Amino acid sequence: MRSNRRLRWVAIPVMVSMGLLLAGCSQQQLQGFLPGEQGTTNNTDKVTGLWVTSWLVLLAVGVITWGLTIWAVVVFRRRRGQTGLPVQLRYNMPIEIFYTVVPLILVLGFFAFTAKDQAEIEQPYAAPDEVISVYGKQWAWDFNYVNQNVYTAGVQAQQNPADAKGALVESEIPTLVLPVDKKITIELHARDVIHSFWVIDFLYKKDMIPGKTNYMYVTPERIGTFAGKCAELCGEYHSDMLFNVKVVSQADYDAYTKSLADKGFNGQMGDDYNRNTNLPGTVSPLAESSSDTSK
Repeated sequence: MRSNRRLRWVAIPVMVSMGLLLAGCSQQQLQGFLPGEQGTTNNTDKVTGLWVTSWLVLLAVGVITWGLTIWAVVVFRRRRGQTGLPVQLRYNMPIEIFYTVVPLILVLGFFAFTAKDQAEIEQPYAAPDEVISVYGKQWAWDFNYVNQNVYTAGVQAQQNPADAKGALVESEIPTLVLPVDKKITIELHARDVIHSFWVIDFLYKKDMIPGKTNYMYVTPERIGTFAGKCAELCGEYHSDMLFNVKVVSQADYDAYTKSLADKGFNGQMGDDYNRNTNLPGTVSPLAESSSDTSK
């Protein structure tokens, strides 16, 4: 009875403290300090849930491990007058099974939930509302709006010479415009070296590999402007390989793509502009066209 009372007096303040601690958490803390907000895309809540749940499980494992370690240090410490080694325990089968089974359950659990969420995030859209073809290049981005057959060619982020701190000229940063609440398939290409397409608040990135097309499937659910960058070290000005994603209404999206057509940005900027076509051992499009003419 006395031990039960002690446990009760210990458990009550611990539970109260945990309740107050969780009640005082900000929204950012509840999201595991991940960027963005809930509901930014159809995938962000899955990523946040997996991240936060994993840390809670690992924190519980850590508390148990620390508690057992401290308990062993306190209970089995050397007493006054004791000499020699304490009683040694070997081949404790229940403890060894526990130490083997629990980590195995944790690893299998993390794998199962990760594989489940990954399969949902990577599931292609059978009939996407929009298809966007993105080309990464040193050190900017080209965006092709496939359904509308228009494009924008980006340039590297430039510093404002009038700003002593070297702030960037926001108006010159490449901008990808997407319609809200539409299923979008994004085709990812690289013109030269490996890049990585990362929209920070989307909590998702994917590599862009020369000669290979990767895909992202996303439905933006929140109107706003979101920062993006290359997440793969790609050369000297990698840090300036920035872009923005602007999520707008369908009417604004239609007006934007129409404005590109009115400016003459019709067609697609495809593989013809890849720099790797001019590497040793390859034949450039110019050489191919001249050989065809000579024939």
